[in-house]
Amino acid sequence: MLRGSLDRPCRLPYRSHVLTIATIGYEGATIASFQDALRDAGIDLLVDVRALASSRRPGFAKTRLAANAKEAGAEYLHLRALGTPSDGRAAARAGRHAEMRRIFQEQLSTSEAQAELGLIQDLVQQGRRVCLLCFEARPEHCHRSLVADALKKRIPVEVVHLTAADDDS
Repeated sequence: MLRGSLDRPCRLPYRSHVLTIATIGYEGATIASFQDALRDAGIDLLVDVRALASSRRPGFAKTRLAANAKEAGAEYLHLRALGTPSDGRAAARAGRHAEMRRIFQEQLSTSEAQAELGLIQDLVQQGRRVCLLCFEARPEHCHRSLVADALKKRIPVEVVHLTAADDDS
């Protein structure tokens, strides 16, 4: 299901006159539901913003994820400087989301992260239908929302949070 906010389904996430970026988390998703969400939104570039592009979930580690994205019609790009450092990931796992956000904001201020954010900006402005990927299902608990917010400070862009979970939870 596509979501235009955290609570409201959104059927047309992309409008031709508005720059848009999507986000998605694969927690609770199957490969099929993940691919369906990308296809339904017309995503043509999946940007992996995990520091480590690995996963214990089958199909979501870098090589297999790139192949699964390609099957859904999207290219794959890993931007590791936009990932959360290990201490931030530990804070998120422990439910300390404010601490994770603080740690990630420090990471986001690095020249490497700013360069990668600039690359995303260029891609969106070129008309690419970009989707930021990380693990957490709930965007408010994930740094990908902070990446999208940082992009919004650079250019006027609408953020759409996609959902790939097989249930409505």
